[in-house]
Amino acid sequence: MHAFRRLLAVTTLAAAATLAMAQPLAAPRAYAPLPATAPAAQLVDINTATAAQLAALPGIGTVYSGKIIAGRPYTAKTQLVQKGILPQATYNKIQALIIAKQK
Repeated sequence: MHAFRRLLAVTTLAAAATLAMAQPLAAPRAYAPLPATAPAAQLVDINTATAAQLAALPGIGTVYSGKIIAGRPYTAKTQLVQKGILPQATYNKIQALIIAKQK
């Protein structure tokens, strides 16, 4: 009986190894790179956006959205840091998501 169990175990392991080697390796998937910036239609204009639109940006919230609105108009989005409205780290999170359109 002991020899039968050993033979069964060896046979099972050999079959599993054979199946594992017989299956071809899958080719790595090709993923499209993420865009560095949001499409222009999805950019949030800091000169016209509502408080809710601004607050939805990463790291902004209600306090910073109020400060952004109070500091309008902007000729460049970098003015958010230059005017002391946002810290550099917060600006870095949203810079690819915003724009400062001119009239």
